[in-house]
Amino acid sequence: MKAVSLTKEIASTTYPGRGIVLGRSADGTKAVIAYFIMGRSENSRNRVFAETADGIKTEAFDPSKLTDPSLIIYAPVRVLGNKTIVTNGDQTDTIYNLMNQQLTFEQALRTREFEPDAPNYTPRISGIVKCSDGKMNFL
Repeated sequence: MKAVSLTKEIASTTYPGRGIVLGRSADGTKAVIAYFIMGRSENSRNRVFAETADGIKTEAFDPSKLTDPSLIIYAPVRVLGNKTIVTNGDQTDTIYNLMNQQLTFEQALRTREFEPDAPNYTPRISGIVKCSDGKMNFL
């Protein structure tokens, strides 16, 4: 497998947007999850990550400048038992809630479509890492 430099890939575009990286540490003993965001609008650039009890969420850096939270305030990472869910939007909560009701990751994904951000219609990108008995499974 050819090694890819994430730094070079991101630097090669003027707008990398949001991204998710799932993998293993170099020694193969740990799961690695990375999520990054970039915004085009002033509203999208006015957000930061905040730690929660079960993951991370985005929040307004300056609440007085927040104009429409619908596509920028969400939890991109949530932990459900031995599973870590990471997405590029508010579908994290949909996946979390439906998996908590014993539906599968795939069933939860089928309940959502692209984001309502015409004309872009940003795809919803989602991943999950399940760790158990020293094994890591990635979806």
